[in-house]
Amino acid sequence: MNKVWLIGNLTKDPELSTTGSGISVCKFTLAVTRRFSQQETDFFNIIVWRGPAENCFKFLKKGGKAAVNGSIQNRSYDDSNGNKRYVTEIIADEVQFLSTKNEDNAAQPSAQGATPAGLEAVDEDVPF
Repeated sequence: MNKVWLIGNLTKDPELSTTGSGISVCKFTLAVTRRFSQQETDFFNIIVWRGPAENCFKFLKKGGKAAVNGSIQNRSYDDSNGNKRYVTEIIADEVQFLSTKNEDNAAQPSAQGATPAGLEAVDEDVPF
């Protein structure tokens, strides 16, 4: 079984791109503080595909909190110097917005219903 659940904060604004066949892909890094140590943080590369990718790009921002449910993927590639590099990424099945671009930092929202893309929004200004 390959399943992971993470809650953390985005380290920078999400990046949205499109594959050659027109499929949307959003990438962002999630900083997750370790459970028993408030001084240790792990950084996870998150990949989101298709409609959910567009929603993540639209509603998440640097510093925002998100929950991610997905699977771990390892891959390797050769860099420009011919060295083999290894990458571990989280392929998101679901992303829940725990804060959004439109949210006032002082307010702590509660979760609302699921969206058609498997994402959940917590801001009433979200158009879905």
